[in-house]
Amino acid sequence: MSEEVARLAVLASYGLDDLQNDDELQRIARFAARLCEAPIALVSLVEDECQRFIARTGLDANATPRPTSFCAHAMFRTEPMEVPDARLDERFSDNPLVTGAPHIRFYVGAPLVSVEGAPLGSLCIIDTVPRPEGLTQLQREGLEVLARSVMQRLLAERQDRAALKAIGRREKELRHMLDSVPGIAWSATRAGGFDMFNARWKEATGAEPPLTLDDWEPFLHPDDRSDIRRKWETSLERGEMYSDQFRLKQTDGEYRWVLSHATPVIEDRTEQERWFGTVIDIDDAHRASEARDLLASELSHRIKNIFAVISSLISMRARSHDNVRDFAADIAETVRALGTAHDYVRPVDGRSSESLREMLREMLAPYQNASGKRVTVEGPGIGIGSRAATPLALIFHELATNAAKYGAFARLEGKVCVKIARDADDGETVRMSWIEEMPGFDPPTGDARKGFGSRLIEMAINSQLGGAFEKTFLPEGLRVDITVPSAALTA
Repeated sequence: MSEEVARLAVLASYGLDDLQNDDELQRIARFAARLCEAPIALVSLVEDECQRFIARTGLDANATPRPTSFCAHAMFRTEPMEVPDARLDERFSDNPLVTGAPHIRFYVGAPLVSVEGAPLGSLCIIDTVPRPEGLTQLQREGLEVLARSVMQRLLAERQDRAALKAIGRREKELRHMLDSVPGIAWSATRAGGFDMFNARWKEATGAEPPLTLDDWEPFLHPDDRSDIRRKWETSLERGEMYSDQFRLKQTDGEYRWVLSHATPVIEDRTEQERWFGTVIDIDDAHRASEARDLLASELSHRIKNIFAVISSLISMRARSHDNVRDFAADIAETVRALGTAHDYVRPVDGRSSESLREMLREMLAPYQNASGKRVTVEGPGIGIGSRAATPLALIFHELATNAAKYGAFARLEGKVCVKIARDADDGETVRMSWIEEMPGFDPPTGDARKGFGSRLIEMAINSQLGGAFEKTFLPEGLRVDITVPSAALTA
């Protein structure tokens, strides 16, 4: 980089546009004129093609071409440059500023030099009459002091600009950082007005950020709005941390559960309280928690019902045995088989089977009679994966439990047939039909209320297997049809 290019870069760092007609520099120029008893005083900075007068008195022009500049010579000096009579100085005698307006005769310029040593221009005074005697010692020293004051003002402006630039850079970096976080980040005033959101808000909602709590309402689930407002207004009033879970409307119109935290921060000097908060998507975790709660409830339900199932099995077996010893052996075997079947609904370390048909036969073995005709499982040996085994076991365990309490297994003549088949149209779907035959069955009338068991079956089929089921009461009993994608069974 050449010296001139480097000099111009330093000059540009002062922000000359912001310094144009600066009040402090104007006062320095006026005082310099009075001190030196001159009609004209200028703070002149030499740019690439001109010299710019950022402060002046006694001259209308705010710039002149650089080739005619006296200050372009003065700025390279280490002390003020003095020209007693420009007409007699070979450097300036034919200068347009001498031969024409403003008819410079006497000139003194105190150099303005940056802390890097770059010459910038000069603080100069101009008279239209020659001064062979020049400035007095006091005037010369005063002009140098004023030149240093000019540089102090220029340096202050430069430092302010550098500080603002650094702040702007930090704010930009902070904005990039906030935009990179996975959740929504925001800030608000003490009064509750929201003044900053990161990019995640618009990505999530597809809308412009809200400015007030009222603007939030269209994005909040109607059931959550009043509770959110009450908690937020309480936190604002007390200056306490805010924390809540609610549903936020997304750009596709769906609601997702989010976790929101906000913390008040008091700035030391102004005692002005501000709030900084986040909104994190927890929908997947929230729904998983609901599923775990449902499973825990089901496990409790199963533990309670197991006694009813065993009681029903004992009663059923007792009717077909006259000998107590045979009955005891039979019921013990039934209970052991029931324990084996129950292993399939254990979600982690339960049993598994490579064949759906064999798994169902083993699960339903506790309900089989001596003739082996009470329970039948028909169909091909379709393979199942470890992920599908648990929901399938849960589904058929529920069906068998209900049958033992209310359906075919609760009747001596009752029978259950499970049919397995691939869909003939596409071969990509497996249909499982649970058919209960109950002589003397009286189908329920009206809309039967969906019980816990039915909801559990629906959750397992729809959510875990991506399938569907249909429950139909027939004159001779009950039929449940379950359809599941083949890919879900092998997962």
